[in-house]
Amino acid sequence: MSSRNRELLALLPASLLLAGGFAAVFIQNSEKLSTLSLSYAAIYLGLCLAGHVVVRITVPNADPYMFPVVAVLCSIGLVVIYRIDVDLARAQAQWFVVALIFFAATLVFLRDYRKLERYRYTIAAVSLGLLLLPRVPGIGQQANGAFLGVRLPGGMVFQPTEFAKIGIVIFLASYLRDTRQLLVQGGRTIAGITIPRIKHLGPLLLIWGAAMLMLIFIRDLGSSLMFFGGFLAVLYVATGKVSFPFVGLLLFAIGAWFLGTHVGHVHDRVDAWLNPFDPVLYNRPGGSYQLAQSVFAQADGGLLGKGLGASILGLPGGGTLVPAPQTDLIYSVITDELGLTGACGVLLCYLLFVARGFKAATVARDSFSTLLAVGLTAVFALQVFVIVGGVTRVIPLTGVTLPFISYGGSSLVANFVLLALLLLVSDRARRPA
Repeated sequence: MSSRNRELLALLPASLLLAGGFAAVFIQNSEKLSTLSLSYAAIYLGLCLAGHVVVRITVPNADPYMFPVVAVLCSIGLVVIYRIDVDLARAQAQWFVVALIFFAATLVFLRDYRKLERYRYTIAAVSLGLLLLPRVPGIGQQANGAFLGVRLPGGMVFQPTEFAKIGIVIFLASYLRDTRQLLVQGGRTIAGITIPRIKHLGPLLLIWGAAMLMLIFIRDLGSSLMFFGGFLAVLYVATGKVSFPFVGLLLFAIGAWFLGTHVGHVHDRVDAWLNPFDPVLYNRPGGSYQLAQSVFAQADGGLLGKGLGASILGLPGGGTLVPAPQTDLIYSVITDELGLTGACGVLLCYLLFVARGFKAATVARDSFSTLLAVGLTAVFALQVFVIVGGVTRVIPLTGVTLPFISYGGSSLVANFVLLALLLLVSDRARRPA
């Protein structure tokens, strides 16, 4: 069976999952089964088939598993968001269509994605500008102490960091393709460690340092961790030197200690992480209530969960028992309703996507393609780790969306563009010589 036929066959479980999920929610809400779930599944399958046709035409040799895995994740997101709020699910479905359009446009107009190397400094400048937008007076929007969004005309909120992460990775991959040998061999060796020349390392540190400062400026800690981790991953693959990520992790540890002890917003997040059930922190505005409720929700799910639509998310007098269930804490809702089994299934889907992304990097035929695939996959994996780790108290909770599942148009569109770029790399690598 060809790669594209395997992809086509793998899209069917995603639609069946959507139909079964909506059927379970309908039964829970009205105690009767509606044929509407089959209609939703048919529409969803039609949209996925449209995306498959574009993939078949533009990248016929690409990896056959990435797009179906994304279809499964999106179906889970649509069902859970519908269970939380019907209007939000309708908006998310519209954003899914928009994301598919951007996905198709990327595949059609970036057939030779290596042309992006010519515009690396322009892409880097635009990405840094996007990071700064949330602090522009009049359009910047603050949420929970962080400046994450930009309010556009008509009330629409846009999160520029979702697209900036792709631009920064493109710059890093392009720049390191040209300078990786100079970074390893073109400097002085002190105590067995090669220190590159400033003229080779300078532009790289300038772009990375500006990105870090801006992210601290806008207080988006989750995105800071994603950018930093992606930077170290690309740097390690480009140079093959363990000393680079080791020094980077050391610098990160020093920076994390400084921010955690001197910046109030970060200090509050660390306190909430260490003591989520402290009565003072629990009842304080912006304290540990959100994190504590996420832990309670996950414990309530047990091994097999309460069932879709059966968990308690709202308070009797109004308000939400689990804050921001459609964005930050949607993983807690999934664990509550599908249990540890369902949560592990979601994580396995993410692990499969990450594995296929790194597979594309290993079989790529040129350095830029390898570094681009590594950077995009690393940033994606770190985004999943940041939100799941925050919700499960592995690390402090930060405001990052769960890719393809959380509600949000910016995240959905940006991650579909990321998927398209990985498919382009995979197609070029698997194309017959």
